[in-house]
Amino acid sequence: MTRVKVNSGACGFNSVITISSKGNKEFSLQIESECEMVERLGKEIKKLTMMDAFKGIKVNPVYKGATACLKHISCPVPVAILKALEVEAGLAVARNVKIELEKTDD
Repeated sequence: MTRVKVNSGACGFNSVITISSKGNKEFSLQIESECEMVERLGKEIKKLTMMDAFKGIKVNPVYKGATACLKHISCPVPVAILKALEVEAGLAVARNVKIELEKTDD
């Protein structure tokens, strides 16, 4: 099982993504979130396959679900789902991802 905790930033919503191997390169997805839209995404996508980690944005079930469920295009949850899938499938090591924003008055 791979679990990812996501603090989405300015919206203040936290989410917990859990990916579990079901064997035969299939995985279950569970999302707990303070955001209604992210919760809906978790209900939309219950299962993933290892090959979903390699699919492009236009055909990827995570991004297709995000397009249908999320209003905020830069929500970090879809990429967190895919990172968790990579780790659970053995395609990547579990390392934190970080985005740091800095606004200056230059």
